[in-house]
Amino acid sequence: MTLQLTHYINGQRSPASARTQATFEPATGQQRGEVSLASASEVEQAIANAKAAFPAWAATTPLNRARVLFKYKALLEAHADELAELITREHGKVFDDAKGELTRGLEVVEFACGIPHLLKGEHSEQVGGGVDAWSLNQALGVVAGIAPFNFPAMVPMWMFPIAIACGNTFIMKPSEKDPSVPLRLAELLTEAGLPDGVFNVVNGDKEAVDVLLTHPDVQAVSFVGSTPIAEYIYATGCAHGKRVQALGGAKNHMVVMPDADLEQTVNALMGAAYGSAGERCMAISVAVAVGDVGDKLIAALAPKVKELKIGNGLDAGMEMGPLVSAAHRDKVKGYVDQGVAEGATLVVDGRDIVVDGHEQGYFIGGCLFDNVSSDMVIYQEEIFGPVLCVVRVPDYASAVKLINAHEFGNGTAIFTRDGDCARQFCNEIQVGMVGVNVPIPVPMAFHSFGGWKRSLFGPLHMHGPDGVRFYTKRKAITSRWPTGIRSGAEFAMPTMK
Repeated sequence: MTLQLTHYINGQRSPASARTQATFEPATGQQRGEVSLASASEVEQAIANAKAAFPAWAATTPLNRARVLFKYKALLEAHADELAELITREHGKVFDDAKGELTRGLEVVEFACGIPHLLKGEHSEQVGGGVDAWSLNQALGVVAGIAPFNFPAMVPMWMFPIAIACGNTFIMKPSEKDPSVPLRLAELLTEAGLPDGVFNVVNGDKEAVDVLLTHPDVQAVSFVGSTPIAEYIYATGCAHGKRVQALGGAKNHMVVMPDADLEQTVNALMGAAYGSAGERCMAISVAVAVGDVGDKLIAALAPKVKELKIGNGLDAGMEMGPLVSAAHRDKVKGYVDQGVAEGATLVVDGRDIVVDGHEQGYFIGGCLFDNVSSDMVIYQEEIFGPVLCVVRVPDYASAVKLINAHEFGNGTAIFTRDGDCARQFCNEIQVGMVGVNVPIPVPMAFHSFGGWKRSLFGPLHMHGPDGVRFYTKRKAITSRWPTGIRSGAEFAMPTMK
């Protein structure tokens, strides 16, 4: 029986929409279900329910909002295997990687459990004669999130735990390619005690997105995805008076210095370039080989890329699963074709891989290019697949110049044993997230995630302190009180109610 994936509005699954789209299991190429594509009126109904739920939820004490999230954290941990299997079945990444994704999302839930502390404002006593001043951080209202296919659990959890902890109500629009996990996350929130209407999931396409971007009752929109769509989201949302944070594309470089530990570097590159089949906004897609390290790097990488264990992500021991769709697989193959045509050296060619028992799956093997130059399309554009490009430069200064000239500034890394070189790199590089001997420098939940240049639109990064700032508005109060009659003694232990 075909799985019916509808919406989650006001605490329950809704009936199927008039328009639907097939979902597939990438490892087999077989249809898995049908996802509803919300009409404008269905999205408007979700917004109306969220708006109705907002006053009571905003008035709930931060402590009690945090207690719901504590229960939610426990439920996520109890259902971790179930959620990870859903991720693998619909996205394709291997099971252990899916568990890792869930853990990184769970860390944001843990951060949001501290919301009573995070919402504290500032206080100044006696700014004037008998006058005090302080600030409050208050909820915005109805807010929305639009998530990509590559992290169906983690990216939504970068958004909604902080938003609802701050007292907002939330509309989630996940990718229509893998919507099962967001729907399950919504059900677990209800089980944790979240009131109906506080968190809603609407599946859909551009019709649903445009309602979220233009509806007057939606106060803010978070987005993660490609740069062209991020630009559209940012421009449209801002034009309609909304706060918008839109994370776009990436072309993440790893600088390999001649003094780097080669074994450590190669192992780091393998995971960073080919983990999740390269479908990560923080994947390393360019290795910048400095000086004479290029030949040694290629010689060490090539056999490992050829030996990648590729198959169904639910099978034990797999290192890389399929891409999310047949169309995306073909797009990645097209980039490899173009790289060959442009004159790059294809050291390892994974285009013709066939996985026994999964011949209809959306697989492509690891691909490794050498002698890539900055004028090639495979260098300039985000491929979002298991394709690693090696660019050779003569010295450190050339590596920095290369990276700083790229239109994207999401993440980067340097591998070296030279502390002074690493310190200078951190200071000079025009990129939002930097790793030193760390290949994928995704900040922990109590810091904020985001790039520079055309990798981010909007002034605030995601989760961490910036997440709290994004989902709240600050109110400044200046107060003077005349002398009054003080109350009598109270002998009971004071408690928060």
